[in-house]
Amino acid sequence: MSAYRLQLAASGAVLVASIALATTPALANAKVCRSQEQRFDQIERDPTSIEINAALFSAADKGCTDLARKLLNKGASLDARDRLGAKPLARAAVAGEVEMVTLFLDKGAAIDAQNLDGSSALYQAAENGRLPVVQLLIERGANVSLAGRSGITPLSAAAYMGSVPIVELLMQKGADPKTVDTTGKTAIVYAAGRGFPAVVRLLLDHSVDVNARYGNDLTALMWAAGHSDEAGVRDVVEVMTLLLDKGAHIDDADNRGRTALMIAAELNHAAAVDLLIARGADKSLKDKEGKRASDLTSLTALRDKLAANPN
Repeated sequence: MSAYRLQLAASGAVLVASIALATTPALANAKVCRSQEQRFDQIERDPTSIEINAALFSAADKGCTDLARKLLNKGASLDARDRLGAKPLARAAVAGEVEMVTLFLDKGAAIDAQNLDGSSALYQAAENGRLPVVQLLIERGANVSLAGRSGITPLSAAAYMGSVPIVELLMQKGADPKTVDTTGKTAIVYAAGRGFPAVVRLLLDHSVDVNARYGNDLTALMWAAGHSDEAGVRDVVEVMTLLLDKGAHIDDADNRGRTALMIAAELNHAAAVDLLIARGADKSLKDKEGKRASDLTSLTALRDKLAANPN
């Protein structure tokens, strides 16, 4: 995409290309909606409840609002559930279809209905980064604290995705950033472990304790040191720097006796190791099994770097 735009810029055609790209999704959806309407026309005379509700779910997914109105008038149910227990409102929320969500709410859809794993429409909109839908659902009275699967709140779901606007909005509307889910994590744990410094900063600014302990006595710094593979290395370094600048205890240990340095070493996270050493992490500390950070890494270069003279 980037190379394509650069080529167009050289020929002076960027604006034309941008307009074409912007209208393509709308045209594609219009085509899909026409196709769905044609399929429904084939069964319209005598549709079963299963067929008409299935058509409503498909309309919700694609934003085919006119078809959805027609289906509701024909008896489609907003209380129908798909195989995961989701209702049409949740499907429209996942798709980011504001007009469809508005229609369903106006028609009496239960705003806080949950699917089989407990996720509400608001949770799924937050999880999928659908800010306009999140705004609409909150305006219409959705419960911002209603947890989804594993007790994860919409706020934590948004933090996991790195969505600053949704995280900020949910906290403005009363979502508690300190809520711990059944896996022992909070919003800052997800943001730190996935390398989202802007979200981490926002949470710290809302009185989240930088040295709070979560599941297995892990801190946000430890989670950042043991960051997920998809996290950007520079982003993780920025998160860790932010946490340390905010007073994170660099040598705190978890329930195994392992510090952030040990966690980073075991996972061969070289950039995290370098930062922690530069900030004064104690290389000589041992975990409950008597192992130092240098004993935990499988990389020779890191092992040499972590070598410390025992006391």
